[in-house]
Parts: sequence; C-alpha cells; structure tokens
Amino acid sequence: MQTTVVEVSAVKARDVVDVVTDRVTFTVAPDQVLGTPDGWVHARDAGGTVLAWTYARKLHRERLTIKPGYEFGYFVGATCADATVGKNYVSLVVNEKSFASRYAACLTAATGLPARLEAVTRPSGYLQRDVPGFRVRVVSSYLADLMRQYLGGDAHHMRQRLPRVVLRDIDTFEGFLDGYVEGDGFRHKDWDGRTVVSSNVPFLSELARIIGARFTPRPTGSSSALVITDRWRARGTFIAEQHPLELAESTWVEVRDVQLRKAGGAKPFTLYSYRLDPYPGFLVNGHLARQPW
Repeated sequence: MQTTVVEVSAVKARDVVDVVTDRVTFTVAPDQVLGTPDGWVHARDAGGTVLAWTYARKLHRERLTIKPGYEFGYFVGATCADATVGKNYVSLVVNEKSFASRYAACLTAATGLPARLEAVTRPSGYLQRDVPGFRVRVVSSYLADLMRQYLGGDAHHMRQRLPRVVLRDIDTFEGFLDGYVEGDGFRHKDWDGRTVVSSNVPFLSELARIIGARFTPRPTGSSSALVITDRWRARGTFIAEQHPLELAESTWVEVRDVQLRKAGGAKPFTLYSYRLDPYPGFLVNGHLARQPW
C-alpha cells in the first residue's frame, strides 16, 4: 500500500520524549501516537507496553507470491532435509542431478523465482576426495526470511520445527513428504514404504503424529528413523490446517523506558509533522506511528 506525504510542517517544542525499545532509541513529541496491541497510545504513556516494529530497510524488496500445491510442498520438504537457508539465499547442493532438477523446478513453480543447476564439486569425508555434484542457489532475502518463518524462526536442521504451512491440503503435504524423503530418506525395495532418518527428534515426532505412525527415538547421539508406509492416508490422521503463506514482516518490541527530555536553556527542539494520504500510518525507526487524529 502506498502513502503519499502531502504536507510537512515544522514546530518548535520545549519537551520531547526518548522512547527506548528492544531495537533502538527514538525521539518524538510526547503526544505522538504509537501502535500497540491494544490500540494507539501517546508516546509519553508507552512505558511498559510493546510497539509494532518492522525492519524498514527490507520493505523495498520484492515480495513473492507463493503458490501452494505439490511443488510448494516438495520445495519446503527438500529444503528441510538438505538445503541451507542463509541470510539472503537458499541453496541446495546434492550429488544427484535428478534431485537438483526437481528441486529447481518446484522452487520456480512455487515462488516464481528463476532457478538453475550449477555443476560443482565438494569434499567427501568418506572417499577422501572431491566429488561432483549439483547446486541450486537462489538469492532472495524474502524467501530466506519466509523459510525461517515456516520453520519456527530457525532453519538449522537440528532446530527447525515441522513447517505446518504444508498441512493446508493433502497435495501440498504429499509434496512435502516426497521432497523430505528424497533428501533425508530412502524407499524400500521389498515393500511399499519409505524411511526418513534424522537427529531432530521433535521434528520426526510431530511428523509421526500427522501420519499416524509409531515412532521411538533412538538414544541421544544417534539418528532416529521414521517409517512412512504408502498406506498412511488410510489411517485418517491427516487434518488440514490453514497457515499464512506470506511473510509476517512486523513484530512486537518491548518499551524499556520512556524518558522526558527538556530543552532547558538551550534552543528548542524542532519537530516535524506529516499529513499523509490516504493512510495515516508511518514508521519512526521502524516503529509504527500515525498522524494525529
């Protein structure tokens, strides 16, 4: 949503307040209104509450329109198993060209971002030499932040949570299973089922509940295995859930202190007032504020 600044005025003031939050200290007029979970409050009364905050510099970046479905689920599942989520990129490096090709195709189908394969080499501790592989790497801070949101805030494979966003429908979840198994599992040759292996016990425990499977973690220090029969859907344990696909770009930060500051004998402070159209809200150092009523 675009807001236009239609007028800027400057006034002199003898008093201001310094609002100290978890993120930064900013200075405004005592009667400046700020956004809280309970509505708008004056800055002088903001002590002991929390304020809406967003990383303002990230607001100019391109947003992605996520398309749910099998490809989205596969991309998320394979990312959970084998990919790296960096500060501003998502990268998958694997040995199998077919796996990398499917990952790239599903990433593009789900996000609209172009993805391509690169031939790379990487060291193998088992073989004691470099081995050929394939990499799919997409630079997008929005996608990286989105993946961290889906995974509970931390995309590390040992700390990630099950991305419940893939439970929106059975096609998306089936894609998630296929992508996750391809990265961290295998298909059995003598019966209709697959097994995934991971040391992230909470992740596997939650997945087991969704598919109605028995799961017994192995002792600490060794990886655990979860068996997924191809007939798991007959158990009727899958329940669709609706979770937002888009990135939540704002959060709440605590107000640590509100300090009244007077000009004293020095020259008065200069404060600026904005008249906006059509929306009254704006950011002060990332904190949500609005023009007076």
